[in-house]
Amino acid sequence: MSKARPKAKGDRPHRRFAFSNARFQLHKKPVVAPVRPRPIVAIDGPAGAGKSSIARRLAQALEFILVDTGAIYRAVALAALRDGIAWSDAAGLSALTEELVRDQTLVFRPVSTPPPSSRAASRSQVVAEPRPAEGAGGVRVYLREEDVSDAIRTPEIALGASSVSVHPGVRAALLELQRAAGREGGVVLEGRDIGTVVFPDAEVKFFLTAKPEVRARRRFEELAAKGDTSTFDETLADVHRRDAQDTQRAVAPLRRAEGAILVDSSEMTMDEAVTFMFDAVARTLRALSASQT
Repeated sequence: MSKARPKAKGDRPHRRFAFSNARFQLHKKPVVAPVRPRPIVAIDGPAGAGKSSIARRLAQALEFILVDTGAIYRAVALAALRDGIAWSDAAGLSALTEELVRDQTLVFRPVSTPPPSSRAASRSQVVAEPRPAEGAGGVRVYLREEDVSDAIRTPEIALGASSVSVHPGVRAALLELQRAAGREGGVVLEGRDIGTVVFPDAEVKFFLTAKPEVRARRRFEELAAKGDTSTFDETLADVHRRDAQDTQRAVAPLRRAEGAILVDSSEMTMDEAVTFMFDAVARTLRALSASQT
């Protein structure tokens, strides 16, 4: 009969097993989302729902920073148009957007910030700078040292933004740019996929919408005030076309995020919508404050 092997000094099989099991348990722990001192407010919704105006008013009321993600896609569309790149050219648009992000010559700045330096730039680039919501001027957008803030607000560029946003390469190139602008919290972001893709862990999410006819009427009146000659029927057709593009695209289609609060502004004034949303954010702020005390 063979004798049992004497235990060597330092031989601790039970402790080795316990350590191995503990290591296994560590790998099984879920990833915990970071706790921000102030929340991220995500506002998604279709074209013409009033996202830009309401987001600006809400950010002002909360004293949060407003991040205009829609302007980023509009700027890409304008840059492509000027560079002769078709909005259907996925490869060309992806390369352009990567260049914009890498080289930083398309810049979003608060009106109080001086325009970019006068140095010559051979390429277009994007820097999304979170802007304070204070003041009536908002943000100005510079492309190749030129202020294109009005140029990106035309119906043509609006459709272009929806067109370029369907391409995975474009969205991938801009994703980290948007996240970097808002990840510290204390921000309001509005767009099509903020609560579903950019910040699915946002503390407060809204899905802001209205009936197509109401959205078309608002857009028609806005364009008419700027001297645009589009008819109401043409504007309504544009709304339906953009809805189809946004909801049917293969990548990050427009949809209500999980946990998002539905806000139908069809029968609401802007003040009523802002007040409703402000109250929802205020409740979250109180809960965050209580959890940190």
